[in-house]
Amino acid sequence: MSDNWQAIDLKHLRALRAVAHHRTFWAAAESLHTSLSTVSDHVAALEALVGQRVIERSRGRRTVELTEAGRFLLGHAEAIEARLQAAEADFRSFAEGSAGTLRVGIYQSVANKVLPEVMRRFKQKWPAVSISVTETGTDDESVAGVERGEVDLAFGIEPLPEGPFEVRVLMRDPYVLVTERNSPLARKRHPSASDLKDVPLVGYFHGRTTSIVEDFLLSRGIRPDVVFRSNDNGTVQGMVAAGVGVALAPLLAVDEKDPKVALRVLLEPIPPRVLAVLWHRDRYRTPAAAAFVETAVSVAAEIERAHDAFLRAKVRAR
Repeated sequence: MSDNWQAIDLKHLRALRAVAHHRTFWAAAESLHTSLSTVSDHVAALEALVGQRVIERSRGRRTVELTEAGRFLLGHAEAIEARLQAAEADFRSFAEGSAGTLRVGIYQSVANKVLPEVMRRFKQKWPAVSISVTETGTDDESVAGVERGEVDLAFGIEPLPEGPFEVRVLMRDPYVLVTERNSPLARKRHPSASDLKDVPLVGYFHGRTTSIVEDFLLSRGIRPDVVFRSNDNGTVQGMVAAGVGVALAPLLAVDEKDPKVALRVLLEPIPPRVLAVLWHRDRYRTPAAAAFVETAVSVAAEIERAHDAFLRAKVRAR
């Protein structure tokens, strides 16, 4: 095995990542804003340094594949680059202090109810801090942004992926049955999971929220008949209001005041989502970021109490 590992440069690893992603040297060169020969030279130098071929080049084929050694090295290359990005973000935060930009990763359920009030209260006490919000399709994408240094904080759902994270639990987010206002299920005093057998379901794309609901139904012998999926909360509720199907949705994702739908609490409790906020444990956390977390904790506690009161009222009405 080669003993030249100390000579490996970040440019070699970036060339490997680009070729692996784009599968051609030409596209990799374009993505790196460099020449084809430069990318080829970097990959060749990397292979010489590690003593292994990392790219499989087949005569007559325009695309290339990583060898097993290349795939093994790619995982380390991605981790090294992510750590460097985190270090860059760390220095930027250190230099900006409390008057810089706080970058927050969110997903839609948080945007509906939690984030607006958190931002309102935070801006009252930290007016010089600009908040940059990045919304992703899933909480996993926001969590990945923390590891790469793209955001300073992110909201997520437990259990969170393994990584260099510090986590603060915010609240439990219970599930409710959402039906069209005049549907038979809306008229039932005591809906149960068995009432959902063969009932069309409007759901979310596959992820932690979906898994909780569909695992719950499967555990009770009910195969979910999902007729429509969307990660847009308004679209899911709109489809239910139109009679397309019913939804089992976390309460944070639901507009309780929508007159076109009815909300019911199932007799059997669905395990609630657990909402958390997280940050990179190895990065410098500014006082502003810490204050934002504490504000989120306070707001989430108030929302959780309001949700509990809402659900108790629903049960009493039953």
